Amino acid sequence: MNSRRDLLKTVGAGMLLKLMPVGAFAADQVKFVDVRLWPADEYTRVTLEHAGAIKYKHFLIENPWRMVIDLLDMRLDNTLKDLTSRLHPEDPYVQQIRVGQYDANTVRLVFDLKAEVKPEIFTIDPIAEYQNRFVVDFYPKNPADPLLALLKKSEDPAMREDEISRALRLAESETNGTLKLEGVAPEKGASRTEVAKAQPNAPVEKKPAPELRRMITVAIDPGHGGEDPGAVGKGGTYEKNVVLAISKKLKAEIDKMPGMRAMLTRNGDFFVPLNTRVQKARSVNADLFVSVHADAFIRPTAGGSSVYVLSERGATSTAAKWIANKENASDLIGGVNIKGTDSQLARVLLDLSTTAQINDSLKLGDAVLGNLGKVNRLHKPRVEQAGFAVLKAPDIPSILIETAFISNPDEEKKLANPAHQQELAEAIAKGIANYFAKNPPVARTPLT
Repeated sequence: MNSRRDLLKTVGAGMLLKLMPVGAFAADQVKFVDVRLWPADEYTRVTLEHAGAIKYKHFLIENPWRMVIDLLDMRLDNTLKDLTSRLHPEDPYVQQIRVGQYDANTVRLVFDLKAEVKPEIFTIDPIAEYQNRFVVDFYPKNPADPLLALLKKSEDPAMREDEISRALRLAESETNGTLKLEGVAPEKGASRTEVAKAQPNAPVEKKPAPELRRMITVAIDPGHGGEDPGAVGKGGTYEKNVVLAISKKLKAEIDKMPGMRAMLTRNGDFFVPLNTRVQKARSVNADLFVSVHADAFIRPTAGGSSVYVLSERGATSTAAKWIANKENASDLIGGVNIKGTDSQLARVLLDLSTTAQINDSLKLGDAVLGNLGKVNRLHKPRVEQAGFAVLKAPDIPSILIETAFISNPDEEKKLANPAHQQELAEAIAKGIANYFAKNPPVARTPLT
């Protein structure tokens, strides 16, 4: 019986992609330029770059889960056929891709899925070096809780004990000092008789409260990714790859510091919209947001490290404004689904920045810039300000670091050097530690 059911499933799957001979087609058919897949734990993106306008329809099938996309008035070409070879075996969502000429006027794409997904399909108009793009994003049906995932990584027993102590102190303060712990034994070395002899009206010796800490969370944001390469050096070095390498090293440095932990807004080569980067930081109650980039300018002689914070009153220099505009274009190049964006939430994130956040960001920027100056020359001796969209979290001190100019051939070579990447990561981590030494984090719910 099972074999018969399996046979029917196989036949049904085959019927989804019945092949038709490719006959004569109109000369003005859509021409595909490239196909790309960007697998990641958060989502898998499929990009079909093309010339001309695409008409399509799609539907999901379960048992097993499959996504079917019909490209209408279309002929199958070699570029589109190559989509099957782009699949990564470790792709978390797509098991197999099948492409075929379904009928005389339809190309059918079938994505065999590893689990139920929440797909998004949209198109992007030409921008930068890209032509039209047809995009399919496969998101998990039930995405993981980022804060819970971060808490599971906090395995320091000393820190967990410290958090318990802090929780007890908070509970005691809320009960006006009358908190009673049932079943708690006396301290080691004190007899029950000595405890019983304590006089109810005797003055109580006040001991200084122990220094109680909480985990400090730093959100590290490697700029660009996926369809958005960022700046590209003369030697072919991609900004998105360099800043991801530096960010991973920075995370390792912060994770080694007692009482601190870091999270990455992206841990692989995939695109993350600017407002999503901010949302990720807020979802884990981040104390800081550090966006890592590699600068570029029209003159190859420009060089040095820079640190930027948000400005509500315009840029502090023409160069700062130029760089902010370049970084803010990331969504258009990377490919954001504008129809799927919560515009009201985006406006809140982009408009609620406060003076206090900017002041704290300036303090953080000064601390980081001072340490960067020990491993690389500085482009400007002070923290600059401009309207960077990714820095507009209303409640998180945020900085954007341009580690060096990838458009400068000498600095491009250094940026591609793992040893120099490590130096930059250590300098940024020391700057962050110096900031917290002078500006302790505010109290917050225990264990977060």
